[in-house]
Amino acid sequence: MIILGIDTSCDDTCVALIKVNDKRPGFSILSNIISSQVKLHAKYGGVYPSLARREHQKNLPVVFKKATGKTNFSDIDLIGVTVGPGLEPCLYTGVNFTRDLALKLKRPLIPINHLEAHILINWLESSNILMPAVCLTVSGGHTVLFLMKKIGEYKLLGETRDDAAGECFDKVARILGLGYPGGPIISKEAEKYEIKNNKYKVRLPRPMIYTKDYDFSFSGLKTAVLYQYQKSKIKNKKYKQAMCEEVQQAIIDVLIHKTLKAAKDYGVQTIILGGGVAANKELREQLKRKIEKELPNVRYLMPAVRYCTDNGVMIASAAFLNKKEKIDLQQIKANANLKI
Repeated sequence: MIILGIDTSCDDTCVALIKVNDKRPGFSILSNIISSQVKLHAKYGGVYPSLARREHQKNLPVVFKKATGKTNFSDIDLIGVTVGPGLEPCLYTGVNFTRDLALKLKRPLIPINHLEAHILINWLESSNILMPAVCLTVSGGHTVLFLMKKIGEYKLLGETRDDAAGECFDKVARILGLGYPGGPIISKEAEKYEIKNNKYKVRLPRPMIYTKDYDFSFSGLKTAVLYQYQKSKIKNKKYKQAMCEEVQQAIIDVLIHKTLKAAKDYGVQTIILGGGVAANKELREQLKRKIEKELPNVRYLMPAVRYCTDNGVMIASAAFLNKKEKIDLQQIKANANLKI
């Protein structure tokens, strides 16, 4: 079975083709093309929806042609498209394009929840995943913790009340004058921090880390950075490195604490990580060490770094894992605030 996946939820235009092997479980990647708009939005310090939509409209036919190549369209068995959550103008670009394509090819179209797809990409290499599982999806627009009983059956445990972790990284990077997107830049600067040779000691709060719920809040962390940075008389590279290291660690501490709390409270067999911020090296490694120490019998899954950020492979994978009876194409619509 060959499956087409399309994602235009934010500022990346993504198209991929995957093949599901019939004889043995698993997926083969036939193509995975991504057109990024990062440079276009960098000067604004964030994504402008109307500008992103225009670029999607221009790029999607080109990316689609590159991804499908010489593929015979009659060989495509199933199509998946992100319907939400995301930026509504961007989502509709992908939905309208894919709906027309499905109608033309007379193929079933599966509406995909973007948050779920970030988790289901882990099935790319692991098919025998024990349930229940606690899933942490952490990205630029979302920080969500949910309980997964099986594919398609979820219980929302907690989410961010204000800024998502990725948004916090972006805003802190803007305060420090480091550029956009903030996550990779802050991670890179944090790696340069040498505690023994650095006289700048920064201490920031861990918002909501010990509350009894599973919700997150990172707006206060960003504000704390702003106040400390404004008061500081020295704003050199070493100081910024110290700030980056502490911001990153504060976010990681909260994410890990809440995730392990949920895993213990619900007695899960697996912890699954997904989303763009899941590419953060420290988050991946520290979460792994904590699980090995505190929950040695719980399995830990995280996608390869190249599949953490938005991509068509995760949409195609989710389409296969959610394939159902044919859905009326006219009922498939974008929903910017779609929940898990």
